[in-house]
Amino acid sequence: MTTSTLSDFSRTLKPSGSGGSAGSGHAWGSHHFAMGGAGGDFYGDFPTLALNGPNDADTRTGARGRWIPTIAVDQYAATLLLWFGVSTTDLPTVLPNISRFSIPNLGFMIG
Repeated sequence: MTTSTLSDFSRTLKPSGSGGSAGSGHAWGSHHFAMGGAGGDFYGDFPTLALNGPNDADTRTGARGRWIPTIAVDQYAATLLLWFGVSTTDLPTVLPNISRFSIPNLGFMIG
């Protein structure tokens, strides 16, 4: 059995507004997991969570901290889809952006 999460949704580090209207904006770079089988590994790089830090891609005035993930949701999805039997030739139909990544199959689904 395999359980997995996939989402491009995350939140900015610094909230906007003040008082009761303060809130965090939409961002990228959330964490995902796949569980099941034997073994395990981490994929991608954990960002330095600091405004204007080395991994903060939000450099505009009033920036609130946004990180671009080093592994795309498409790559996690492709790995699962290939394991479920979707052919390599059909993968771009299901995931139109998969050709943008040099490694579509992360290899965490073995067998």
